[in-house]
Parts: sequence; structure tokens; C-alpha cells
Amino acid sequence: MNVIVIPRIKSLKVSDGFSLDVTFKDGKKHHVNLRGWIATGGDILAALADADLFAQARIGDYGASVEWDEGDLAIDATHLMLLAQQQRPVTRTELAKWQATFGLSNNEAADLFRISLSSWNNYKAGGRVPEPTQMLMRAMERDPIVLQAFFRPRVSGRPKKVKRSA
Repeated sequence: MNVIVIPRIKSLKVSDGFSLDVTFKDGKKHHVNLRGWIATGGDILAALADADLFAQARIGDYGASVEWDEGDLAIDATHLMLLAQQQRPVTRTELAKWQATFGLSNNEAADLFRISLSSWNNYKAGGRVPEPTQMLMRAMERDPIVLQAFFRPRVSGRPKKVKRSA
């Protein structure tokens, strides 16, 4: 039987403006920037654009959420964890696993992201993977149609000569 574990927040600290340093009860620590969440939340979250109000963040519902004093402002721990997972940098191990999962050569992976082979190899060696590339990798994991729409397999050998008609 699969057990669903609902994330619970153990501690939190407001950091650099509109971000939270969160420790979940499983011991995992995340830095979560909430600017995008606030900006896309419309009138409901507009009050959180005030840095003084945002700084009043506190743990609510026995670790199930982060709350603010203004109205019913809150984000549940599950969505906070999902945001943290999306914002977390991709490691070289995750990059290699992602590539192996889809069975892509280094050239095919570089072609897919429209980058040079040397850039792809740099990421694999531990270089910083740009956020747009990370977003695309995660999107392809969730929905392989994204990969299928833009992947162009490499064909080995030289291209065939084109016969020209006279």
C-alpha cells in the first residue's frame, strides 16, 4: 500500500525580500522565492507584495501552512514544497539521469535545447544549468509530448547525395 506523506513545516525564516528558508519535518531544507506566486495570485495575494507584511510569515496549522496576519493569506505546505522542488537547481547527477531516462546522446540533448555540445558537456561536468533549461527538463519529465514535439534524432553517417534532375 502506498502511503502519502503530507509535508509539514518544521521551521521557517523570511530571507532576501520575498523568499522563505523552510525546513520541513523530514529534515529537507529549501529556499523558496514566492515573488511569482504573489505576482500571479491577483487581488487575493496582492497584499503580500508589501515587504513588511510578507516579513510577518509564520507557521500555521501545526506545520501544514505558512500564514500572514492580513485576511486569510496562506500557502499550504504541499504547494510550498512543489515550488521549492521546481526552483531547486538541477545537479549533474540528475542531469545524467534525465538524459539516460530519455536515451539521448550528448549531441541529441544539446540539439534539443538548442545549445552547443560544449555547453551540454559543461552542465554534465557540474556547471550551472540555466533556469530555462531546468524548466524544460522538468516539463519534459511531466509531459513527454514536450520532448516528442521538439526532439530530432541524430542519424548516423553522411547525408545521402541529392539527385538533381537535368
